[in-house]
Amino acid sequence: MTVIIPESVGNLWNKWNLRLLVLCSLCLQTVLVVFGSRRKYSAKTWIRIVIWTAYLSADWVATVALGMISSFQLDDQESSPHPNSHTIMAFWAPFLLVHLGGPDTITAYALEDNELWLRHLLGLVVQVEVAFFIFLRYWTPSTYPLSLLAIPVFVAGLNKYGERTWALRSASIGRLRDSLLPAPNPGRGYANYAAEYSAIKARGDEVAIGSTGGEGIFRVGRINPVISEARYLHEAFELFDLFKRLYADLILDYNDRNCCSEMLQGHSPKEVLKVIEVELGFVYDVLYTKATVVYSRPGIIFRFINLLCSISTLVVFALVIDKHFYSTVDITLTYLLSAGAIALELYAIIVLICTDWTLYWLSKQTHSLASRVYQAWATTKIENPPKCARILKLVHIYGLLEKYWYTAKEDVPTEMRELIVAQLQDAQRENVATSEVLDWRGTHALQKSNCIEKFGWSVEEASLDQSILLWHIATDLCFNNDLENKNQEPSLISSKSKVSKLFSNYMMHILVFSPFMLPEGIGQIRFRDTCAEATEFFEKRREVLLEVNTELVPAMVIGDRSKTVLFDGCRLAKQLMALETEEGKSNEEKWGIISQVWIEMLCYAASHCSWKEHAQQLRHGGELLTHVCLLMANLGFSQQFQIKQGTPTITLSAISKQP
Repeated sequence: MTVIIPESVGNLWNKWNLRLLVLCSLCLQTVLVVFGSRRKYSAKTWIRIVIWTAYLSADWVATVALGMISSFQLDDQESSPHPNSHTIMAFWAPFLLVHLGGPDTITAYALEDNELWLRHLLGLVVQVEVAFFIFLRYWTPSTYPLSLLAIPVFVAGLNKYGERTWALRSASIGRLRDSLLPAPNPGRGYANYAAEYSAIKARGDEVAIGSTGGEGIFRVGRINPVISEARYLHEAFELFDLFKRLYADLILDYNDRNCCSEMLQGHSPKEVLKVIEVELGFVYDVLYTKATVVYSRPGIIFRFINLLCSISTLVVFALVIDKHFYSTVDITLTYLLSAGAIALELYAIIVLICTDWTLYWLSKQTHSLASRVYQAWATTKIENPPKCARILKLVHIYGLLEKYWYTAKEDVPTEMRELIVAQLQDAQRENVATSEVLDWRGTHALQKSNCIEKFGWSVEEASLDQSILLWHIATDLCFNNDLENKNQEPSLISSKSKVSKLFSNYMMHILVFSPFMLPEGIGQIRFRDTCAEATEFFEKRREVLLEVNTELVPAMVIGDRSKTVLFDGCRLAKQLMALETEEGKSNEEKWGIISQVWIEMLCYAASHCSWKEHAQQLRHGGELLTHVCLLMANLGFSQQFQIKQGTPTITLSAISKQP
């Protein structure tokens, strides 16, 4: 009989498989602890891949290792060179339970993980039973010291696994909504008012009905900042405490809208952006980490209990346990597990101390602490295609990889961010109705510049995905036309044209690679059809497109079957260029119009994307759309401000008819 795997290799695997799994489990926990919170600040692809791999592997590796320990036969260790090897391996079981509890920096990779908290609860019950079974199985007089030493590790593992399950439950949409619902409001006792009203009428008196307006739910706490960042921390936390209801699809009070709008009044765009960044950080922590558990009195107590258990285990093992009965490899691995548990707990405590949650708490306690540096926004741009595209298409993975090839991360320029804030603050100062702002999709910008008759067809008569494609083509052609007119000197190009190009590329990235963040449409179909029509022109210069006569509306010729908008985009580009050549507008004015149209389309897309999709993007570092959507809500522009006033107080008074 032919043996594929040699017996020596099989024996080697049988000897080292558990040790390798335990060591791998420790390494995966280290990766999750160190990199788990990095995705909050960074959208780099390699970080996402590392975290995704470690997150999916960690539970599997620890579970398999536990299963292997529980399957050991007591008779096997008698024939082993080290008869007590299984005993010390059983001592590793509580450490695997600690690993299953996971780090504080990541409990859920995606929002769907929170909804599976019952599965984790079942896993908690099963894995604790397995670990307890192993613990009792090897409890003998000869192993009494080592078995007793496993108790504090077992306690730490139970604490961490329980915290993880509780954090997942707290972040699930149903539980989150229940925790944010206000107390039931039966009204002010209509029956009592009706009885009083009838009694007054029965006496023959007239009834005067008075009312005092209700008050909103939201209250802005008193801010007495001590540290330089305290004001932003207080404002961000107060706004987070209000707007986390949006992620649970709950409606808000108009009085809350007024309060949060007043809070941000007088802030510069830079200050508003800082508040938004900190606020989104709080949201991320609640949805994807153990924040709801850790930043509580029991959570802090558990941190120090776990650390004390880990330290005591290492000290007692080093000083009390007789190590002559165990192999050097197993002793070394046990030291690694103990020291690793201590190091990970210390790291978790350091992270706990250095977060915005702690800074916020300290600022209320009048402590002084250094300022934090906050994350920069990220956006995307389109790059060159891979040379191996045909090969990738053959194996059907091109669509998966092109997302990462065609996009590159860029810091959003300060001017770009401030343009968005300034445009929304202008609408707030002008008291523009929320419904109007939410419906702006370029029409308002064109109306202000008296260009609606000329360009209205590109926004009013087109869906959002069609408008994005049209304006992307037009922006690209206008930008490159300006670049050629400036003798290929990028330094001579206006800043608004560069900003408009970034807006254009970002919205195209969303349309092609994240269409679920846009209102329903056929954006990807239009994109493919447009690319197909443009392919035959790519070998020529861009000027060829502008030389095509587009006086005849392209849609009339192409028909409705094809969704290409290539020549409609060329038509729009020509009309935009005519603003300079025929209507006497400056280049700066032209790009001012283009940038304002892009901002309105960006805001429209942001406000019409579900809060669930925005929350999903936080695990990738946060999309610009998510920042803009929260910014709009903070300024009072959200569909979920629906309750016009709080519960009014009604007063009834009798007016005697007698003189």
